[in-house]
Amino acid sequence: MSQSRSTVQEAYLECERITRTEAGNFYYGIRLLPAPKRTALCAVYALARRVDDIGDGDLPRETKLKALGEIRADLDHLDDSSDPVLLALADAARRYPVPLGAFGELIDGVETDLAEFVTIADWDELVVYCRRVAGAIGRLCLSIFGTEATGEATGSVPEPRAELFADQLGIALQQTNILRDVREDLGNRRIYLPQSELAQWGIELRTDAAGDLDDPEGRLAAYLRHAAARAEDWYGLGLRLVPHLDRRSAACCTAMAGIYRHLNQRIAADPVQVYDKRLRLSGAEKARVAVTALVRGRS
Repeated sequence: MSQSRSTVQEAYLECERITRTEAGNFYYGIRLLPAPKRTALCAVYALARRVDDIGDGDLPRETKLKALGEIRADLDHLDDSSDPVLLALADAARRYPVPLGAFGELIDGVETDLAEFVTIADWDELVVYCRRVAGAIGRLCLSIFGTEATGEATGSVPEPRAELFADQLGIALQQTNILRDVREDLGNRRIYLPQSELAQWGIELRTDAAGDLDDPEGRLAAYLRHAAARAEDWYGLGLRLVPHLDRRSAACCTAMAGIYRHLNQRIAADPVQVYDKRLRLSGAEKARVAVTALVRGRS
């Protein structure tokens, strides 16, 4: 179905509104992109947000599964949709090699979250989960960024491991999300910290009378430091992508990753910060990370 230019532009404006309002940490990086890439990435984000909102909403499980199934079906018929998010995504997919199948992986991950009580057995299972809900987003972002943007001029060859690096960076970010949200997730009957590791460290994840994470012997704090250090290793793996991006895409990637990496480092330094609240960077701190990423990209 052909769409008028004004209709497509309106669809992109809606996706940018969603991203600006809902993306939080990610928008600090997305806004560093040139307009064509920024609008395309906003379309990608808007649909990913829709999937996440279904998973986190209050509807019955069967209703959520039906809604996620409808999105799967919509992805096969993007050109027939008048939905602004799908319309913008269809246009983005014509302009960039967007791997639409990655949305299916994201939906697979969100369906995992719909269990009555979510638990992860071991580290290998956690990596699979992180790859679905965050590695997929990394690969979607990469399709907009591209690699070796000056390749035609320099004769350079695109990095064959770029998708691997993007996947690893997404896994790193999701590990930080899990560490930051451990208390909130527990309240929602979700424990993403691997059960085998909790048992190994002698941890029973629970809250005290005040609703804070209960850690009478300091075992949880020690484990969270260990988990944050492991996530830091994954940031090192994933950030190998940055040298293979053009300057603005590198700045966007570095800013988005930098905000979560700062959170990860704060958790590593003082895990108790996540016991009674969701740890956040201030707007000024996020802006500093974004500006630093842009300045480094120019050097």
